[in-house]
Amino acid sequence: MIEVKGIQKSFGDATILKGVDATFERGKTSLIIGQSGSGKTVFLKSLLGLHNPEEGTIAFDGKISKDLDEDGRRQLRQDIGMVFQGSALFDSLTVEENVMFPMKMFTDRSMSEMMDRVNTVLKRVNLTNANKKFPAELSGGMQKRVAIARAIVMNPKYLFCDEPNSGLDPKTAIVIDNLIQEITAEFKITTVINTHDMNSVMEIGEKIIFLKNGLKAWEGTSKDVFKTDNESVVDFVYSSNLFKKVRQAYLDEIN
Repeated sequence: MIEVKGIQKSFGDATILKGVDATFERGKTSLIIGQSGSGKTVFLKSLLGLHNPEEGTIAFDGKISKDLDEDGRRQLRQDIGMVFQGSALFDSLTVEENVMFPMKMFTDRSMSEMMDRVNTVLKRVNLTNANKKFPAELSGGMQKRVAIARAIVMNPKYLFCDEPNSGLDPKTAIVIDNLIQEITAEFKITTVINTHDMNSVMEIGEKIIFLKNGLKAWEGTSKDVFKTDNESVVDFVYSSNLFKKVRQAYLDEIN
């Protein structure tokens, strides 16, 4: 579990996060949504430790991150998996070398032990025959699956995903969403996803936090999104006619 209490982050005279509280539960996919400039990216980077909030605390399973000593911070880094927006694979490394990279950095496992783990996670993301391929030989969806395999190779407690469906076609995006949700439940990971993809909100939004102007303006589940009367959420989520029709159909059904 990750517990965020009253974090505030400023850059110069601009206050980006204005006292945000949030709780992210183990084994659930939590989504952060909001318009550009709402503070989503700064919030995610604060969780990752890339930004240091001036106020408030971020606790990982009860341990406040800013109070950790060097060993504690090192262990926390090992407990975190990250899926970057553009996959961020090393072009000069093969698939298995990309996935193995965190283990080479943070562990002293033997090559055979690392290969066993690499093959296990590649099988889990349905890439059993891709070990020797290079990123340029893979589709966007396959690259994203490699990125997920690399993110979970260290058995992380916490998984962060920054726009995991960026650049993917709708069908592939659904595959990636489902994979992230399955892995989250299967391994009891605390997963936080920064997204603009409303399909993700509807499909895997077990918890959704809506940021607006640096504040948490709303939170709920994918079902709650259909029922909310929060005008900012409605305007953001249902900006397309398709989602408006889906919402209206849902409201008609329950009324």
